[in-house]
Amino acid sequence: MTKAFIALGANLGDPVRALEAALRGIENLPQTRLLAASSFYRTAPVDSFGPDYVNAVAAVETQLPAGELLRALFSLEEAAHRVRPAGVHNAPRTLDLDLLLYGRLVQTDSFLTLPHPRMHQRAFVLVPLLEIEPDCEIPGRGPARRFLTDVRNQAIEKMPQEAAKERL
Repeated sequence: MTKAFIALGANLGDPVRALEAALRGIENLPQTRLLAASSFYRTAPVDSFGPDYVNAVAAVETQLPAGELLRALFSLEEAAHRVRPAGVHNAPRTLDLDLLLYGRLVQTDSFLTLPHPRMHQRAFVLVPLLEIEPDCEIPGRGPARRFLTDVRNQAIEKMPQEAAKERL
């Protein structure tokens, strides 16, 4: 079993319900066990546009290879009617699932880059990640907490627990 971390985000439709459904979908992936899910956070778009996002991070243990896990996450996005407009990077979305870390694997190819190349630059990743894994290390970069000062100006707000009370 390999421990992996997945970022969840949405800013179209009903983002809270989208993240709740995605967590249920992750929990039901074959050969995968959901270990933890962070609180939900409201965040302003970074390098994007549109309404605020709802974000979270999930920790799983899985026997799926990294590429297979990513394909399964893409299937969950597709089930949530995710649209990827051609030529538009970081468009608003009904669901976005990013594989952040897969054990200590470092990999760069045309399909998958691990660790996620911008995770250390995003408060919407670091804050929920550190909530569920306070001592998280980013392979090749060091302790995740060391990057918090770099993202301190990015708007992020923990949502009330009632907004996500039926998540798991």
